[in-house]
Amino acid sequence: MRNEEKTKDQLVKELQKMREKVVGLEEVKFKYNQVDKMLKQSYKKLQKIIEGTTNIITKVVETRDPYSIGHQQRVSKLATAIAREMKLPQEKIEGTKIASLVHDIGKVNLPTEIISKPGKLIEVEFNLIKNYPKVGYDILKKVDFPWPIAEIVLQHQEKIDGSGYPRGLKSDEICIEAKILGVANVVEAMSSYKSYRPALSIDEALVEISNNKNILFDPVVADICLKLFKEKSFKFES
Repeated sequence: MRNEEKTKDQLVKELQKMREKVVGLEEVKFKYNQVDKMLKQSYKKLQKIIEGTTNIITKVVETRDPYSIGHQQRVSKLATAIAREMKLPQEKIEGTKIASLVHDIGKVNLPTEIISKPGKLIEVEFNLIKNYPKVGYDILKKVDFPWPIAEIVLQHQEKIDGSGYPRGLKSDEICIEAKILGVANVVEAMSSYKSYRPALSIDEALVEISNNKNILFDPVVADICLKLFKEKSFKFES
């Protein structure tokens, strides 16, 4: 009998310990859920702050160049679609999206007479233009983005054969986000009205991408861009 009572007491104690552990796990789970909720709320707040910042930057650029109204938003839409179709990690998709929205910020340093010049630029003027990604980099590197926005903007006019600017980077020296942004920027710019020429058709812009695939533009990025327009019915919003 005593042995049976002893066994029962041990079982009761073990059950009590197990119950305490379960209660402890429930408390941990509750605290985890609370922390997770707070992190999600903080992330949403951060997103709103970033969106507000990018909207301000976009408006600043557009006030200096009326021909660029909507340009950065349309480039961002295409660049984000390319990044998604390439199945890049979410952080690279987000980085591409935000960088595209602010890629022309360096143009605030350019004289308006150059930005809106109706004729061909002379060499001195074009050299000033070629410096705008570096100006954009210098501005954006002071903002603590969770993505390498400044570097993407700095590289978006580079070409894989080294003929781009401002540093003449080649191939793998250019980050994938900048390669995507570069292609999206060319397509949107060619198909939009500019001070020095009327808008070209989307088909003409796509021919430019196709002809310079593996020369100026990354072949994978170029092919995905062409696929979006020709097979996925991608369109720029008016």
